[in-house]
Amino acid sequence: MSQYAIQVENLSKLYRIGAKEQSEDSLGGSLARFLKSPISNFKKYRSLYRFDDVLKNPNAEADDVLWALRDLNFDLKQGEVLGIIGRNGAGKSTLLKILSRITPPTVGTVKVRGKVSSLLEVGTGFHPELTGRENVFLNGTILGMTKRDVKAKLDEIVDFTGVEKYLETPVKRYSSGMRVRLAFAVAAHLEPEIMIVDEVLAVGDQRFQKKCLSKMEDIGGEGRTVLFVSHKMPAVTRMCSRIIWLHHGEMVRDGLPHDVASEYLTVGADSASERIWRSADEAPGGNLARLIAVRVLDQNDNVTLGIDIRQPVKIEMEYEVLESGHVMIPHHYLVNEEGVILFSTLDRDPKWRKRPRPAGRYRSQVKIPAHFFNSSTLSVGTALVTLDSREVQFNVRDTVTFSVTDSLEGDCYRGDYNGNTGGIIAPMLEWDTRLLDDETDLAV
Repeated sequence: MSQYAIQVENLSKLYRIGAKEQSEDSLGGSLARFLKSPISNFKKYRSLYRFDDVLKNPNAEADDVLWALRDLNFDLKQGEVLGIIGRNGAGKSTLLKILSRITPPTVGTVKVRGKVSSLLEVGTGFHPELTGRENVFLNGTILGMTKRDVKAKLDEIVDFTGVEKYLETPVKRYSSGMRVRLAFAVAAHLEPEIMIVDEVLAVGDQRFQKKCLSKMEDIGGEGRTVLFVSHKMPAVTRMCSRIIWLHHGEMVRDGLPHDVASEYLTVGADSASERIWRSADEAPGGNLARLIAVRVLDQNDNVTLGIDIRQPVKIEMEYEVLESGHVMIPHHYLVNEEGVILFSTLDRDPKWRKRPRPAGRYRSQVKIPAHFFNSSTLSVGTALVTLDSREVQFNVRDTVTFSVTDSLEGDCYRGDYNGNTGGIIAPMLEWDTRLLDDETDLAV
């Protein structure tokens, strides 16, 4: 048997905008509809000819067609946990629907080996009139399991979801949270060989999301295959052994989680190290203040895209206070490649603490010391609030980005070790090592 659970070759999916996918019409039905409304059906079939022309020439442009996916090629080995990332409209959900055999590809081939359990939207695969218990057995049957096998897993499923009280209630009366809890538990516990999960876990509460992620990690550790779509980079990088990045239906990159997530988040942000709003109409702001510029500066006050780990970095904000008499607190927050906010830093300059600011243009700088960050790409969020009214004047994520590069010269936190190290920060801490059986007690 092939070691590949999924093989995708030259996969493309084309939609006709405004049209529903339909099964092929019979000749009699098509003729009857044409005679009933010849003008509208003439437009429909003329559109179909254009659709066919685009298929024959993929580079042809047409206003009423959309390539949801274009020429995807990848293999997924048995036991791999694959994350799929991309902005809204990238084609992620379309790909999962094709892999789940919900919709067919327009071009290309997809080979899926093994029983597939899909969780693509809340309540996927549930019959609304059946009870929670009946739907568990229905899903098990679809996956090819016997009634005895499902019954053996039922207590485990119910315990995972916490919906025992409502097990005999029709699913149509479940809340969206209850449906997704039961749907995930069924998909995860009925031992599919391939599990496909879209960004539906956002419906559940934070505790249940963590529970689901832990369960998917267990499934991957058991040698079963998992495909996971999410916008939450910490979840994807934690759980997946590999990430595919899609953009407008095309594959941008296929690689290690940290590498792909870092590039994705950097490109997704405004990747410049300086950002200026020259027009007051376009600048972020409220009635009392507006943002003018944000910059990343090196120790010589030059705009920089990146710093050496051994050097300090400054983040500068220019803003205009439009009305006198308010206490302002400008601040920045730094976000890593996984979308985690590392820390926030607020203006604590004693000259302006609790002091109302007169109207005018201001420049605020914060200095972050050397040997602080680990090697990474970081984005900066910029905000300003008024202390008296607690009113947010502006709050802009990803205003600028910069990279921190490591040193291999032995004079940073890693010493002479040149392998990969984990962690968010990389402080230079003092060590003292002694050879305990040395009578002279010399430091080594």
